[in-house]
Amino acid sequence: MFDKFKRYYKKDKKEEIDDKYLFIPKDEINEGLKRNIIKLERLGNELSKVLQVEYSNEFERQGKSNLKIWVCRDIDGDEINELTSDSCLELEYRSQIAIDYEGPKNDEDFYADALPLWSYGCCKASGTLYDISKDDLETYIEEILIELLEFK
Repeated sequence: MFDKFKRYYKKDKKEEIDDKYLFIPKDEINEGLKRNIIKLERLGNELSKVLQVEYSNEFERQGKSNLKIWVCRDIDGDEINELTSDSCLELEYRSQIAIDYEGPKNDEDFYADALPLWSYGCCKASGTLYDISKDDLETYIEEILIELLEFK
């Protein structure tokens, strides 16, 4: 799994990825935050649909068929189809934009890439939230798609 995230751990990229997220302390996790998470996931879902259509042909041309981009959710790493953003304040909840396709990629067992949106950890009951006020979500998804297109 670390192979797919290795670019986040490179020294020169670490600060860049950290700037895209907000640390949310335990005492700020509330219903107001929940509304913002739901809005973020809805935006992610809408952008995923648009960008999937926009990039599908280019992926096909490179032999990377069936591009799929979607918001996936899990609790403690277990994807549950019925899980919705209404559960976002449960401990170990995570939502992300997943990107996958059929064709050559780094690791067949995982998605081609994933962009975390919200993660609510259990250790200190704090969370991290993608900060759309500092970084354009659509541009970030497109950057990942372009990287995947450049991967041969």
